[in-house]
Amino acid sequence: MKKAVFPGSFDPITLGHFDIIKRGISLFDEIVIAIGVNADKKYMFSLEDRKRFIEEAFKDEPKVSVITYKGLTIDLCKRLKADFILRGLRNPADFEFEKAIAHTNRTLSNIESVFLLTAASTSFISSSILRVVIINGGNYRQLVPDSVLLK
Repeated sequence: MKKAVFPGSFDPITLGHFDIIKRGISLFDEIVIAIGVNADKKYMFSLEDRKRFIEEAFKDEPKVSVITYKGLTIDLCKRLKADFILRGLRNPADFEFEKAIAHTNRTLSNIESVFLLTAASTSFISSSILRVVIINGGNYRQLVPDSVLLK
């Protein structure tokens, strides 16, 4: 069974994340979306909201589950018996950053990182830019799954 962990803060989940997960479903038997908790980071959305956004977006997909975690992603992978970490790449800067993490993870474990390029239509979306749009009252509907739209 091929199990992948897709880690991130997902503050909030974007259509870029959504695309990577949907495409990953055809590659893996199971994808665990793992929302990392970092006490030093300030989040726009609560952990509960971020988890709910993702669960709602994938409510009809039995191969996807959502959890929260603290600590190293490779330790989580070991606990879950996942051999893969799924990551999305938007640009060369993402590649350089993710490459360093992947090499470190491979040095510390046997866990393989699998990278998918984001779709051209979503490659410009980042959670940090999205938060600026939301804070300033901009229309963000075309950047997120419907589950993120504030009621």
